[in-house]
Amino acid sequence: MEEKIVFCKGGGCTAKLGAGVLSRVLEKLPRGEQDPSLLVGYDSRDDAAVYKISDDTAIVQTLDFFPPMVDDPYTFGQIAAANALSDIYAMGGEVKTALNIVCFPEKMDLNILGEIMRGGSEKVIEAGGTLAGGHSIADSDVKYGLSVMGVVHPDRVLANNQGQPGDKLILTKKLGVGIICTANRVGEASEAAMHEAIRSMTTLNKYASEICRKYDVHACTDVTGFSFLGHLHEMLDGKLNCCIDASEVPVIEEAHRHADEFLLTAAGQRNRNHTGPFVEFRNIPFSMEEILFDPQTSGGLLAAVKAEQAEALEAELQNAGLPAKIVGTLLEKNSEAPEIVVE
Repeated sequence: MEEKIVFCKGGGCTAKLGAGVLSRVLEKLPRGEQDPSLLVGYDSRDDAAVYKISDDTAIVQTLDFFPPMVDDPYTFGQIAAANALSDIYAMGGEVKTALNIVCFPEKMDLNILGEIMRGGSEKVIEAGGTLAGGHSIADSDVKYGLSVMGVVHPDRVLANNQGQPGDKLILTKKLGVGIICTANRVGEASEAAMHEAIRSMTTLNKYASEICRKYDVHACTDVTGFSFLGHLHEMLDGKLNCCIDASEVPVIEEAHRHADEFLLTAAGQRNRNHTGPFVEFRNIPFSMEEILFDPQTSGGLLAAVKAEQAEALEAELQNAGLPAKIVGTLLEKNSEAPEIVVE
């Protein structure tokens, strides 16, 4: 009989602390003396830290771990690893090494842990990296993820807040995996929708990142626990406005029905509370609003690309089998208008 993981209270990126709470904590931390080699740190709200070690090499560092959001341990390991590796790709980097982060109950079958780590290891290998070790502790609940190190040229770092007015926004994966996983927990998600969500969550952003490097991408982030709108708000960084065409946003179709049935997450409501004041919805159905606030686990890249190149980038991403779409436009800052308009 197949072993299954006992669900924790909140799995995947729904287990993240809310952006508002986290910001208040980080604001109080001592900064220390500024290091000019630290190109990107936590005060920038970016996806990973970037540290320059030479004129042509910078190290990209990140870590991510969380409780399970699917029953199968092997699949959970794949998703958790793909999610952790994603931050390297969001910065324009290449994965080099990874370390396992494991919390596991001593009373639970170690074969489950073996399957989780097998799934994670396979994704690190697919990324072209090396699993170099890790750390484990006994805990009451299962949690797994990776600390990842990558490299990038210092002049080609993709920060999340360097978009320019007129840039087109391209999203490389469908939204709605948080809602689908929530529906699955109560037995409401269809097998087809859950399969689509798992396929999305286990797909590395490596392939989208490699394609994006061929184009004039000015800014990039990956869409995870703070939702599409939350991560977009961070990209705008108080310096830009944005218009989103909701009809173009790629979505797992069944997520609309479950959102209308209020199969939502507490994390999604935290995202709405934090980012909602910056957003104006114009004739958008409730389900689409919720999908745009839905926390994504191992979500896609959201890239700001030069307008003249957007259609070519979209086409190349689609030809690679990704459901990428041009979803909006960055605009000049206008304090009199809503920061984000969704229509």
